[in-house]
Amino acid sequence: MKSLFIVASAAALLGGCSTMMQDDMAMGGRTAAGAMAMPTTASAYMEMAHSGDMFEIESSQLALQMSRNEGVRSFAQMMVSDHTRMMNEMMAMTPAGMNMASMPMMPHHAQMLQRLRAASAADFDMMYKREQMMAHQEGVMMHRTYAARGDNPALKAMAARAVPMVQMHLTRARALPGRM
Repeated sequence: MKSLFIVASAAALLGGCSTMMQDDMAMGGRTAAGAMAMPTTASAYMEMAHSGDMFEIESSQLALQMSRNEGVRSFAQMMVSDHTRMMNEMMAMTPAGMNMASMPMMPHHAQMLQRLRAASAADFDMMYKREQMMAHQEGVMMHRTYAARGDNPALKAMAARAVPMVQMHLTRARALPGRM
């Protein structure tokens, strides 16, 4: 009897997850709570990747101004260089009719940047580390997902090339100074 209850509970849970994923896909990747699903269409992938690159560049330029820690500053300079290169590569692949230069930063990236701008000098390095870890965890998942299930072969190849670099950024972000 107990095992029947466990099996029934698991089936209900899996059925609910499937329905949520279908609902999420029908909403263009945005769940009711506002969280983002990982994109599998070229336009959604490009929008999310562009927003992530903009966040990385702008937050790291802020870190170059705010931080006095050489480790943080070195990491920030690497973020500006690497994400500028990634953004330029993606912009070169932009399909006709899509203007990436005019795309705004996604709300969750804008909120992350706003938190950094509001940080005190004493808290900045710790907050920068936290936001970088979150952004790079999202980036690894996004690029892996698109590389595996994306709809554009050239972008899938680019996403696959991005995974090791973004994973390395995540590893280095975790090693930044500051308590978590």
